[in-house]
Amino acid sequence: MWETLATVRDLGRIQEIASVLVRYGFGDVVQRIGMAGALERAGRLLHLHAADTARMTQPERVRHALQDLGPTFVKLGQILATRVDLLPPDWIEELGRLQSRVPPVPYAAIHAQLIEDLGEAPDTAFARFEPEPIAAASLAQAHLAWLHDGTPVVLKVRRPGIREIVEADLRLLARLAEIVESQAPDLRRYRPVEVVRQFDASLRRELDFAAECRNAERIAANFADDPAVLVPRVHWQWTCERLNVQDRVVGIAGGDLAGIEAAGLDRHALALAGSAIVMKMVFEDGLFHADPHPGNLFFLPDGRIALIDFGMVGRVPPELRYQVARLLHGLVSQQPQSVCDVLLDWTTSDVEVDEGRLQNEIDGFVDQYRGLPLRDLRMGAMLADITGLLRRHGLMLPPDLALLIKAFLTLEGLGRQLDPGFDMTSTAQPWLERVMLQRYAPRALARRGQRTLSSAIDLLADLPRDLRRLLQSARRGRLRAQIEVTSLKSFGDQVNAAANRLTVGVVTAALIIGSSIVMNSVSGGATHRWLMALGVLGFVGAGLSGVWILLSIWRSGRK
Repeated sequence: MWETLATVRDLGRIQEIASVLVRYGFGDVVQRIGMAGALERAGRLLHLHAADTARMTQPERVRHALQDLGPTFVKLGQILATRVDLLPPDWIEELGRLQSRVPPVPYAAIHAQLIEDLGEAPDTAFARFEPEPIAAASLAQAHLAWLHDGTPVVLKVRRPGIREIVEADLRLLARLAEIVESQAPDLRRYRPVEVVRQFDASLRRELDFAAECRNAERIAANFADDPAVLVPRVHWQWTCERLNVQDRVVGIAGGDLAGIEAAGLDRHALALAGSAIVMKMVFEDGLFHADPHPGNLFFLPDGRIALIDFGMVGRVPPELRYQVARLLHGLVSQQPQSVCDVLLDWTTSDVEVDEGRLQNEIDGFVDQYRGLPLRDLRMGAMLADITGLLRRHGLMLPPDLALLIKAFLTLEGLGRQLDPGFDMTSTAQPWLERVMLQRYAPRALARRGQRTLSSAIDLLADLPRDLRRLLQSARRGRLRAQIEVTSLKSFGDQVNAAANRLTVGVVTAALIIGSSIVMNSVSGGATHRWLMALGVLGFVGAGLSGVWILLSIWRSGRK
């Protein structure tokens, strides 16, 4: 019943989504997943006007549709732009153009929220506060302020009411993903349910500005001994879930080549320093900035590099760090078996993989680079080809690995923009060798041996007790084997659903009969008015129960 009420509540948004999809030429998708039929049955007919999309490519139409659907869907597109293991390069490039720039919220609309988060009025908390925002995005907008000691800071303020909007869209996306996966077999290979689940977790983290600041402080601590890296200081006395207050960074944006030239900075040195920062984050610290595009990176006049916006970070635990190094080292040193082993270890899909065919393709792929000097290898191109190979075999990477590959691709693109002769492969080679050597260092071997020995001793120590419990269960007749037959489970679910509908039908009939008796007994007076209201409520409840039964039957028919 609650699911039915939630569906009715979201009908307006469902109609809006369907309208935008049809407008950009995806009416067949709307029809196949049953959205049009559901809206028609609910009495919400689609009155749509097709846009001029004849000259747009399919990725362009998807980008425009996501842009029109609002902040949650824009963020979904930005996340999909990192999934190089799912989407081909033309899709990645097009979705990478999604911008969440929107008109700012008027200051009057955020003033009360700022007072609540700061504990006092902005004009009191700061020596000076600028009500006019300097930037605005779908989730937040930024305001300038100055502390009482003259330090300039930036306030990142979450848009009022945005969490409720995001929650509603996430609920709809989860429902739509389930429908797509069950009703559109040709779209199932994109793993819509899994992608939406990962997107849900990522967006909820991004809505928490305090978590973003914790990420910034962890990365700042990792570079505490490196004066060439700047991470803006967090002012925790004002920072919370809806507000992020950090020092303002004044520098040259990563993509501003004219500004870099005017400042007299060495572009080759900046490219090397930027790549060294990312390599350290990935291979030494295990926590990296997952969106190192030019807008999140600034060059200071003294040659330092500043990093901002840590809403999206990736984590690489030691074992995964070694596997990343092993993959890249296998590509650089032409070891196809090593590359194949790592890819099979990484994949999280339940697709049956033809390992022989995969091995043959990797052999051919690696062989084309045989004999090339290290400086002529393009790591970004190699990673792009590897992800294309994964797509062809229906393999899917864990989210952090997809973020890592996307970060490497972005890094190499930025490095070549700064210095056309930038060689990321040679830059990465020392880091890869260091990780490989650390894997087999005496101390690392001793730690792994100690853990293995400890686990083996625990297993042997628990073995007699586990065997005794097993035998005791067998003697008492409590030893049971559980066998799950999918077809029987499906049949049981159908019987259970039919019983639920029958029960609701009986309750509905009882409500109708009871309400009719109550309303027939009404003759007048205050007490009888209450009986009249009770009878009306009974009919309303019966109507809702009937709607639930009809929707349940319709869903069963769709399946």
